[in-house]
Amino acid sequence: MTVVRSVVLGCGAYLPERILTNAELAATVDTSDEWIVQRTGIRERHIAAEGEYTSHLATKAAQAALDDAGLTADQIDLIVLATSTPDHTFPATAVQVQAALGMTHGVAFDLQAVCSGFVFAVATADNFLRGGSAKRALVIGAETFSRILDWNDRGTCVLFGDGAGAIVLEAQEGWGTSADRGVLTTHLRSDGRHKHKLYVDGGPSSTQTVGHLRMEGREVFKHAVGMITGVIIDAFNASGTSADNVDWFVPHQANKRIIDASAQKLHIAPQKVVMTVDRHGNTSAASIPLALAAAVADGRIQKGHLVLLEAMGGGFTWGSALLRW
Repeated sequence: MTVVRSVVLGCGAYLPERILTNAELAATVDTSDEWIVQRTGIRERHIAAEGEYTSHLATKAAQAALDDAGLTADQIDLIVLATSTPDHTFPATAVQVQAALGMTHGVAFDLQAVCSGFVFAVATADNFLRGGSAKRALVIGAETFSRILDWNDRGTCVLFGDGAGAIVLEAQEGWGTSADRGVLTTHLRSDGRHKHKLYVDGGPSSTQTVGHLRMEGREVFKHAVGMITGVIIDAFNASGTSADNVDWFVPHQANKRIIDASAQKLHIAPQKVVMTVDRHGNTSAASIPLALAAAVADGRIQKGHLVLLEAMGGGFTWGSALLRW
């Protein structure tokens, strides 16, 4: 018996030109390169230029993914864009990308799950494709978190950066086994009781302002590893696989210590972990597709490899996706 799988046809990424180093940050806030690297693993991050919006980053990443897939925008019928930093309150940033790509059919919408956004977007697109309401989808994670940072708060401003990544998914028939190419299983969770541990202190309805990101770093760290490993174990159980079968672990790039602790708890070898947090910082919903694109570009991720994605974000939201490339 065959099943429909959402198979990756291509991926792409875009990073703003400007690189902000730890040394530059140390000149403006009470911090140091050593302090930041020791606690987070971050050495630098990219910052969007004045007049460069989330939609611009997303469009460039989407075009790169289309080029990699050998497709044009008129062959896509769904865009799901994960972002917490949209260009406008409305319309959705996804429709701005749709217009910029010259796509005049299908549907495009934003999805907001903070740092878990890309995993949530993959799960959403996968359901559209498996359900038959779309044939090919662009799944994008794009952020300009530099626009919502308090640059006087050394506990948060050193952590985040800007960027965008994207993949193209196509509905194809598989045999219903873990040997199939495509998305094998996704697992999503949320728990709104944790809001004040990681949130933005503004919004249209509450303050009529954009607000700034606020975080209780120790509390986030305390919850992260357990929540992440829980949904990954769910993925293994649902697919009949294990950590031994995973070729590449591509986690949300928030903090090297969280990534290392999660991999260790899951018994995933360090050489299987894709790590870009050192040069990208935490790019929220963009971090996983940026890491995927880096690992594809340098030849690590190959067709047929089993790839494990996971993320946790404000809210809290968290989730996993297991796919065969």
